[in-house]
Amino acid sequence: MIISPTSSTTPDSRLSEKVILGVDPGTQVAGYGIISVKGGVMTMIQHGVVQLSKYTTYQLKLQKLHETMLRLIDEYHPDEMAIEDPFFGKNVQSMLKLGRAQGVVMAAGLSRNIPIVEYAPRRIKQSVTGNGNASKDQVSHMVGHLLKETLDPKFFDSTDALAIAICHHFHENALPTVSTKKTKKGAWGAFVSENANRVL
Repeated sequence: MIISPTSSTTPDSRLSEKVILGVDPGTQVAGYGIISVKGGVMTMIQHGVVQLSKYTTYQLKLQKLHETMLRLIDEYHPDEMAIEDPFFGKNVQSMLKLGRAQGVVMAAGLSRNIPIVEYAPRRIKQSVTGNGNASKDQVSHMVGHLLKETLDPKFFDSTDALAIAICHHFHENALPTVSTKKTKKGAWGAFVSENANRVL
């Protein structure tokens, strides 16, 4: 759970907690999963899906996805964001649409100065299950085991998102050393600040 400002927990103990938002972008359904890591122990905070298929235009889908990501960020205040890396397929149009969805998710995080790391699908599966070719059922089962939660296997997009967050926790050093938790200034922010002459 998120510790509120009125909690009796001391500031030092709050600093030891890290909140990670994992996102599995999609053009029809996007999954999200939020975990807390404290003292090396992972706890699920929230997970779910954003149903985009009901929106008639692609612009509306992107708008809904962006608004939902901002709402989740503002509500749960993640320290870091992890998303699934773009995959390369034969259908160029599908790749383009997925790339736009991923860009919208990243834009939401960047607007709140949240460090973002991308992970390849195989690496996520390998990190969570030990098998880079694991099925969605296997990933969902292992995610539930790691978080000590009973998860509904029908919502693979959200369990995939939780897997992305868990993968990020297992690769704690994935963020650049210039990133600091206090400022939440990650890879993109550091690049902009260090290469101002290259930004249009």
